[in-house]
Amino acid sequence: MPRIRKLAALLLSLVALFAVISAQAEPALWVVKGPHATVYLFGSVHALKKDQPWRSPKIDAAIQQSGSLWLEVPNIDDEQSLQPLILQLGLDPQHPLSTKLTKEQIARLDQIAKSVGLPAGEASLDPMKPWLAAVTLGVMPIMQAGFDPKSGVEYTLKPEFDKANKPVKGFETAEQQLHLFADMSDKTQVDYLASELDDYESSLDNFRKLIDAWYAGDDATMDQILSAELRDKYPDLYQTLIVHRNEGFASQIQTLLKADGTVFVAVGAGHLVGEDRMAGVVGQQLFEVADGRLHVVAVAFGVAACDGFFELRGQDGHRWLQVQIGVREFWRCSGRVRVGPGRLTRSG
Repeated sequence: MPRIRKLAALLLSLVALFAVISAQAEPALWVVKGPHATVYLFGSVHALKKDQPWRSPKIDAAIQQSGSLWLEVPNIDDEQSLQPLILQLGLDPQHPLSTKLTKEQIARLDQIAKSVGLPAGEASLDPMKPWLAAVTLGVMPIMQAGFDPKSGVEYTLKPEFDKANKPVKGFETAEQQLHLFADMSDKTQVDYLASELDDYESSLDNFRKLIDAWYAGDDATMDQILSAELRDKYPDLYQTLIVHRNEGFASQIQTLLKADGTVFVAVGAGHLVGEDRMAGVVGQQLFEVADGRLHVVAVAFGVAACDGFFELRGQDGHRWLQVQIGVREFWRCSGRVRVGPGRLTRSG
């Protein structure tokens, strides 16, 4: 039975992967269906330029159908509440940043700080904990290039749902999200800062490539930019920022699937790409095995892609699942799956 679960999860991931290959490039949209609920999953970019529209008829339709919006943090526009939390959790003047770094890292930090307009260089960041210095270095060149969080996906969606009197909720609070960074060990925080120092010169170019890949629905490139180095070089940090949070998000989505209605979820694109993507984690939770047989609890698949369908059928021929998918390449993207006790095979 463990093998059935693994194969079922793999199948679901493949269905979703095929289904986000769109004939017309646009940001990828996923949908998860429960017995009476539909959850759209949209990977967002937190900062965009004002002249970068990202909506499509498909995305607009999903937004219009949705009765509520779920973000990573619900009150993203409440800067007044956020500032004291950052000061509380991000500053540590009794243990200056310079006491936690090597001489080479301090020199590198000083050079970068001056290049982004901090005349005092490293001294400007010295009261910060390593995680806050890392976040600061990560966002400054992007914002100086004209990318603005207030033009990002979340800042666009929230007022739209507010105006329509549709609830806006969050998987985390701002305080919980900041604690993800602040509660990391000193070593992990320094590793995070070290990764920003190492990648600083290429950070803006990589961000532009990320935007291009996001518009194209190119999950592989987004994963390479957002997660690959983090996953390989800083596995503890990757577990904290991506894997554990994806598991938490997926658990809450399971609760949403047991209710009624339609929900639009927008979380950072990094949570919806790669081997640990949230859609995959959700997928692993969509199947259950009882009496030696596989049952579908809910269905996850992507929006758009190729003509055809995937099916899960019992030995009696009862169809547990059919996923309809979009536009072309029938033989490449279609198939039939039959499930029996202890085995899962694909034909067609």
